[in-house]
Amino acid sequence: MLAIINAELVMKDHYIPDAFILMKDGKIFDYGKMKKLGDLEGYEVIDAQGAYVGPGLVDMHTHAGGGHWFYNEPLAAATHMLKHGSTTVLPTLYFDMKAEQLMEQMDVVREGMASLPHSNFGGFYMEAPYMNPKFGANRENNPWKGPINRDEYMPLIEKGGDDVRVWVTAPEREGIKEFVIDAKKVNPGVHFSVGHSEATPQQIEELIPYGLCIGTHHTNATGTLEIYPECRGICVDEAVNYNRDIYAEIISDTVGIHVNPYNQRLIRKIKGDDRIVLISDACVFDGPIPEGDLYDGAFDILFDHSGEIAGSKLTLDQACRNFMKHTGASLVDLFKFASLNPARATGLNDRGEIRKGLKADVIIVDHKMNVKKVIVDGELAVVNE
Repeated sequence: MLAIINAELVMKDHYIPDAFILMKDGKIFDYGKMKKLGDLEGYEVIDAQGAYVGPGLVDMHTHAGGGHWFYNEPLAAATHMLKHGSTTVLPTLYFDMKAEQLMEQMDVVREGMASLPHSNFGGFYMEAPYMNPKFGANRENNPWKGPINRDEYMPLIEKGGDDVRVWVTAPEREGIKEFVIDAKKVNPGVHFSVGHSEATPQQIEELIPYGLCIGTHHTNATGTLEIYPECRGICVDEAVNYNRDIYAEIISDTVGIHVNPYNQRLIRKIKGDDRIVLISDACVFDGPIPEGDLYDGAFDILFDHSGEIAGSKLTLDQACRNFMKHTGASLVDLFKFASLNPARATGLNDRGEIRKGLKADVIIVDHKMNVKKVIVDGELAVVNE
């Protein structure tokens, strides 16, 4: 049993100052004002000394951590993310691998992350197999360019099983609905996303009844259709903005390369605070940073050797700090964007906020989201101080 005292609790829509939180049997047992705290006999006690205490972060879209691909070094990648407050991560596998390779990667990730003393494995985010071959880093290596083939994708769907939380799709690809239906049969709780796509709003909306509820790295790797002289067309980004049911993922890097800071503020205004999801999209690429003033200080983004932007070196705590700078978001907002919303978007309804009975994944941070301590399942997992 674990107790945190003298904390500033970060709830989903307010703060509770001078508070405590009790954890028992891996769950949040109780919380409230210090003046209501009872006997702590039997509890290990952590004095937060006025620091902020909120739910563990949920990074639902990350390929790597600390320079380690999840499919190569899952233990190192997961440990790095855990140190930065991500008590749940969804390792992301990419479309540049064949089915056999993706299935092997699933085994490596499952086995590696299971060996963690405090596992933060939340399932898979499959940025594969059926994207639009025109979009995405390393797209010249896309082995899924041909027609959608049930004999090819069914072994992958079955191998992922209930561990797959999200399948990313390009809704414009012929036969994608059959893939979605088959994935839903194997795992009824799975969610779908639109990404690496130039689908029309109508093609995207056709998949919403089947569980499409996420826009993968919103405004990145998407096309724009129906361009007329001096007129803007509509495509994926407009559909994600327009449809209330779709969560918008944002990669918020330090200088706003993935998503311009003004656009981050615009997306937040359009979508509302309960549909924004911060992600790291962390990868391991070593292409050179392009020259130019635009990229000055861009320490947390990556490029492949063709010069294409290729994910980031972010962790969610850094993404939160960046989003705070770019949009003026508060800590209450940031915990919503990086914990509650991604948990809800992926069906992980047992975590993401401070509430009795939920999973006791908690982090202690300062006012700039610098992580001090990490608790997983009610046990102290990381001390960064």
